[in-house]
Order: sequence, then structure tokens, then C-alpha cells
Amino acid sequence: MKLSQQVIYQIYPKSFYDSDGDGIGDLRGIIDKIPYLQKLHVNMIWFNPFFVSPQNDNGYDIADYYRIDPTFGTMSDFEALVAKLKAVGIGVMLDMVFNHTSTEHVWFQKALAGDRKYQRFYYLRHAKPDGSLPTNWESKFGGPAWSPFGDTDLYYLHLYDPTQADLDWHNPAVRAACADVVNYWRDKGVKGFRFDVINVTGKANQLVDAPKGVASKTLYTDTPVVQDYLRELNAASFGQDANSVTVGEMSSTTIKNSIGYTNPDNHELSMVFNFHHLKTDYVDGRKWSRMPFDFPRLKHLLDGWATGMDAGNGWQALFWNNHDQPRALNRFGDAGRYRVKSAEMLATVIHLMRGTPFIYMGEEIGMTDPDYDSMADYVDIEALNAYRALVRSGYSHADAFTIVKTKARDNSRTPMQWDASAKAGFTTGRPWLRPTNQAKINVADELAHGELFNYYQQLIKLRQTMPIVADGSYQTWRLDDDQVFGYWRQLGSQKLLVLNNFYAAATTVDCPTEMLTAKVLLSNYDEVTIQPKLVLKPYQSLALLLDEN
Repeated sequence: MKLSQQVIYQIYPKSFYDSDGDGIGDLRGIIDKIPYLQKLHVNMIWFNPFFVSPQNDNGYDIADYYRIDPTFGTMSDFEALVAKLKAVGIGVMLDMVFNHTSTEHVWFQKALAGDRKYQRFYYLRHAKPDGSLPTNWESKFGGPAWSPFGDTDLYYLHLYDPTQADLDWHNPAVRAACADVVNYWRDKGVKGFRFDVINVTGKANQLVDAPKGVASKTLYTDTPVVQDYLRELNAASFGQDANSVTVGEMSSTTIKNSIGYTNPDNHELSMVFNFHHLKTDYVDGRKWSRMPFDFPRLKHLLDGWATGMDAGNGWQALFWNNHDQPRALNRFGDAGRYRVKSAEMLATVIHLMRGTPFIYMGEEIGMTDPDYDSMADYVDIEALNAYRALVRSGYSHADAFTIVKTKARDNSRTPMQWDASAKAGFTTGRPWLRPTNQAKINVADELAHGELFNYYQQLIKLRQTMPIVADGSYQTWRLDDDQVFGYWRQLGSQKLLVLNNFYAAATTVDCPTEMLTAKVLLSNYDEVTIQPKLVLKPYQSLALLLDEN
């Protein structure tokens, strides 16, 4: 099946299903739930890392790229998982974390022991003549991006946690080692690869201070050399598979660069994630802040990226949710009164757009953020650091908690809610994160009585069976509407108009004259009448299909 026809489901293994009662999800648990995944009809599953790791950043601090962390199972479990998914037509996508390794990785440990070969794997620098750190760069998790390198007079770079040492991609041996990792998993039957923060690998050889008032990330993010690295990695590994599927996580990227990363003629990646639309509820670009989402800005970003990528033959990974984001329902929908309808609307926006849709586990049953009441419930290092930083900057403990509660990554990492029991049917032990609303939102109830899972099935089927959804062009529809985000898709003689009401108030739009004879392809409300004045109910999505033949 072509990339444009596929839908990818993301599983955070730690939170999907626990087969052995230790409170942490595992590979055997995923195997147990394959019938559920098959029922949804997704084509591939992206798994967050389950490699050996001290888990300082929930597996994104990898200590061994070649071994399964015993917390999640064994290599035999993984091989069984790949085989059983393949048997039902589902592919596997693994998360490759190549910007950095854990400081427990053998490469870093050898570097610490004085091995010059492996010291060249990392960014090791002397302090400045005045004794200050090599540069003024800030870690994305807070604090300086440099830490002392053992008992030497050197410092090592870590753009994230101090236990995540950045690899120096200028070194050909580093690039070759990363290709070797990809090829190892290709030999295990893996056809999909997601590359974590891959566009921050393009740092300069000479690292310099960020000018006053300029964010340090601008010095190393999305630089031209990243595309050289990706072409080389493609040729040395996954590019040798005609049906490989790759996606790059691109921090602060641009449409122009993302076209470069994904245009098939460049032989780099299949598609990219960008996060601009998920920053429309940030005050002045600050994540740890609180405000209603900016709908005009959200629309312009969604539309601008879709239009630009279409024009340049680039390809997007389309998503609202992942393991690093609070649940979209709480941010862009109505998690209370209109939970189901707004979930269906949000799903329609991306599943009928040009690109490859990703579903994050639980999204298809309308899971929402947990209702935690203290910082004691959170475990993520980013949230804990942010809370302390907010308090230090003058926020009250209550206000700091309120902000963290709306933006914490743990919001999406709570266990998958399989049933209404106290542990959500996730484990017989103590869940590593506490679920809070499983009594009303869970798989068992959704499959028995709900409409949302079925709606996702419909969306997936449309992409897999209708060329206009998979391959149609994208055009803008009335960006100035106060409540509706709409767009056109077109392929041959067919036109598809997709209208999405982002609010709890009904609204009326003028139906284009040519669409008055169209048919209703999809709606999340029954009994739709096409007329010159189209009334969209709260959080209604409506897709009208016209075939001019």
C-alpha cells in the first residue's frame, strides 16, 4: 500500500498494556492486544523506544541500541511481535534516537575512560579562558547545555538532560554507527523508522555563543548539513528498501526545509513532523504558559503547511497527539460536554488532509488529560523542572501547578484505558502513572456503546480506498471564517470539500454553488441536508464529494 494510503498508530509501550503485573506496559502486552489493533485497520505501528535505558527521559536516553530493555521483554518477544503483526498486515516503525545517547552507553563510557576514538563521538570542549562554560547554550530541559566530562578539564554537550550526551555527526564513524543500528533492525523485519529530533544534529564544528536575545537553538536547528546527513543515512540503510516508511521529528523547522527533507527526488525521508500548530496555545511562544488556542493562527499554520508542502511535492505526518503533547481534546476541543463530537472533528481535520495521519493510542476512544491534583502525580523530568522554574520565577505553587497540568507530557502517557476498573484494565499491579477518568472513557465501553472508534474506522477506510483522500491536491477554503476550518481536495473530476466547526456554537456557511449537487461523504452528525446556507452543528465535520463526470 502506498504511503499516502497508510495510517500509522503510535504506541507508548510503557503505557499500553502490562502482561506481567509490574505496572509497566511491555511487548507481550502489545501482542495480547493485536486483535484490537487489527480491528482499527491501521497499517503500521510506531513504537516509542524500548531499548536498554536508565529511563531518565522515558527511554529517549538509550544505553544500548541493540538490546530490548528487560522492563519491556526480550528479543524473542520483539521477534514474535513483528511476526504476529506482519501476519495481520501491520508493519513496525521503531524510534531511532540518534542525536544523543545515554551517558551509560558504552560509547560514552569508553570516552570517559580515555578512548580517543569514542571521545570523538561526542562534543567535548574546554571552558572559555575566563573559566565559563564552552558556550551559553541552554538545555531544552532547563539549565546549561554543558556538564563536566568526568574528572577531565572538558565539558560535554547535552541539549536535553545531562544524562543525554549529544553525538557529533561531523564524525563519519558516528554516522556509520547509526546506519549500522538501522540495518540491524531492518534485518529483524522492521520497515519503518522515526528519527527523534533529527534536525538538531546539524551543529557547526565550531560552537559559538548565541548572541544576546537570540535563542541558542537557532544556531544548531534545521541547518543545511542535516539534509546531507539524511541522504547519506538513506543510501546506507533504509533507502535500500523500496517500501520503507520514515519520518523525521523536526524541531522548529520550515516548510522549505521540510520539502527538502521529504521530496522523493532528494532521497531523504518519507515525511516529517512539525509542531508549529501545537504551539498556538503558548503565550509569546512559551510552552509553560496558559491561554486558549489562537484559532486564526492555528488555521493559517495548518493551511500554510498543507499548501506549501503540496506545491513543493513534500509530505507531512499529520497529527494532534503524541507522547510529548497534552491530549488535543483538552487543547483544541471540548473534553466535557462535546468530548466525542470534538474528537471526531479533530480527527476529520487531519485524516482527510494531504499527508499521512498518525493516531496516538487512546485518541480513538477520546482519552483526555488526567485530572491530577498535585505535582506528586507527575514523574516526567521536564514537568518537574518546569514547575520548579515557574515557582522560582515568581509564580505561586498553585499557579505553577495549573500551568504544568495543562502542558505536561505525562498527560498523554497515562495508561491506555481498557476498562472501567480502578487500574483501567492496564495492569494487575500498581500503574506507573495513575489513570483518573477510566470510569467513563475506556475501550470496553467504547466498543460496546460508543461511536468514536467506529468513526476512526470510517476515516481510515476512506484513506485506504479513496484516491482523492490519499492523493488529491490541497487548496484553501475561506481562511477568514470565524469558526470553521475548511479545505478542498481535488483529483481528476472529483472535488472534496471538508468543513470543520471548531466551536460549541452552531454556525452557518455559504455552500459553494457547485457543491449543492454533491453527496455527503462523511459527517459526524446524522441527517445532513445540503443547501445554500449550510448549518454546522457544534463541532460538526462535514465532507462533501462531487464527481463532475
